[in-house]
Amino acid sequence: MSLRRLHVLIQALFKKPGESLLLMDLDEATSWTETNHILARISDGLELSNYLFIKANSAEDDDLEPPKPLPRPGQVAEEPKPQLALASGEEVADFFNHFGTL
Repeated sequence: MSLRRLHVLIQALFKKPGESLLLMDLDEATSWTETNHILARISDGLELSNYLFIKANSAEDDDLEPPKPLPRPGQVAEEPKPQLALASGEEVADFFNHFGTL
């Protein structure tokens, strides 16, 4: 087998997203085909439009959370941001009084 033929065969493996085990092993995002990605975007869009419709036609005190998009292969899951606690008025006053005593 010539090097050119080997090169052609390897290139053919890289051109089959969703079907090539080599490509899936090298890049996890290629485990979905273009059709799967498009269907996931359509699903996300429908969920968002339903959420906005319900939010617009319901009471303001309704505690609906916005929908989360479908997880895509190859995407790193976002870690939740830590909740920051605000200082009370007494803590702030003590902080500035401490500087006054220096």
